[in-house]
Amino acid sequence: MQVLSKINKQSSFLTSLISVFLGLLVGAVMMMVAGYDPILAYTALFQSAFYQPYDIGETIRTITPLILTGLAVGLAFRTGLFNIGVEGQFIIGQLVAVIVALKLDLPPGLHAAVCVLAGAAGGALWAFLPGLLKAKRGVHEVITTIMLNFVALYASNAVIRVWLTSGADSTEKIPSSASIRWDAISQLFGNSRIHLGIVIALLAAFIMYYLLWRTTYGFELRAVGYNPLASEYAGMNVDRNVILSMMISGTFAGLAGASELLGTSGYLAIQGAYTGIGFDGIAVALLGANSPVGIILAASLFGILTYGGSSMEFAAGVPFEVIRVVFAAIILFVAANIVRWYMQRRKRKKVQQTNEKAVKTDD
Repeated sequence: MQVLSKINKQSSFLTSLISVFLGLLVGAVMMMVAGYDPILAYTALFQSAFYQPYDIGETIRTITPLILTGLAVGLAFRTGLFNIGVEGQFIIGQLVAVIVALKLDLPPGLHAAVCVLAGAAGGALWAFLPGLLKAKRGVHEVITTIMLNFVALYASNAVIRVWLTSGADSTEKIPSSASIRWDAISQLFGNSRIHLGIVIALLAAFIMYYLLWRTTYGFELRAVGYNPLASEYAGMNVDRNVILSMMISGTFAGLAGASELLGTSGYLAIQGAYTGIGFDGIAVALLGANSPVGIILAASLFGILTYGGSSMEFAAGVPFEVIRVVFAAIILFVAANIVRWYMQRRKRKKVQQTNEKAVKTDD
């Protein structure tokens, strides 16, 4: 069984790697058709992400929320749930974090910690309702989480305009005591906006791994996701596990929102559309095969492409939308299992040829 598991992991990694290459190839073909130089564009993209300490810091900052939203989606997938509401939970995490930052007066360090925890709790509570409806009424979580994304967006705007600002389009800047930026790290990376959110993200990845694969409770969560009926027959509380699984997923999404607000923007503005970070988490989780290490690697790739993609416009004149096409192509290849289907087909063909040779030898 361990050998089979290792083979499956290697196959998933190879599938994701080839899918990334094919996605970049699709982007290159689009550039060539449009008359752009793909080599110049991709060179500018990857160089800009690592050219100077400032760029490295900004790339890490871009990667940070993608890790957390990817973990939110990945944990839900691992436990049999499809949490499309990560975007809404991200927004609520931002909202709760900025409320605590502006309304509470606490010492530095403690203030930031309370804001981060409050944002995580906000995301968890926002995920509680779809989990409850799924467990008690059988309502599919895709429907409820999608609808709650809209509620989160417009509720956040209403709270900002009515309560936090009295009609303004954005809140005040949070006090320095609530910020998770660390000047020493920022200066090390050219005064970029890198912040302690990356530490939170990596810690969250470890927590997901340890919870799901090193604890009895994590086994229950995965078992309920694989087969609720068998789990209930084995004495597991299916309803409780479904609700808590969704809430843990929401916790990661809330952490993403809180860390992004407390570390990057420092204020919350009226939003006319979604941030997109929560939806990108779905792509990150799919490419990372819903594993913590895979999600970190996938988030790193998407973060590099996102930050470096803006440089393609200046260096090669290539529109940033091409990078979104690359994202879509990568996910298409992963979701459609095209690479894995081709690899399995080749394996079957080799096995068939080996068997035919063996038959001929016997004759």
